[in-house]
Amino acid sequence: MKMLPSLKERNRYLVFETKKKKDIKKNIWKGCLDFLGEFGCGEAGLWFLNDKWDEKKGKGILKVNNKYVEKVRLALSLNNIHTIGVSGTLKKAEKKFIGG
Repeated sequence: MKMLPSLKERNRYLVFETKKKKDIKKNIWKGCLDFLGEFGCGEAGLWFLNDKWDEKKGKGILKVNNKYVEKVRLALSLNNIHTIGVSGTLKKAEKKFIGG
């Protein structure tokens, strides 16, 4: 049986920038766990897109549930990770904020 479109979780793609290029994945998870807790991180559906991480520029993309975008942005900012922008599609996030 197919799930109704109104029941599907909506995702947003959060483009971020950081000066710390080492252990970025660990820093993101630590910041979110400290601020949101384990349950909150699970509900947020936080997903680090490895293939979209550009170590030279220090930019990357996170996939987040649309209801938790602002909370994740706050958790990242507490960890000195700056949010560049948010988009509804991965293609637009790359094109608009990363440049290609």
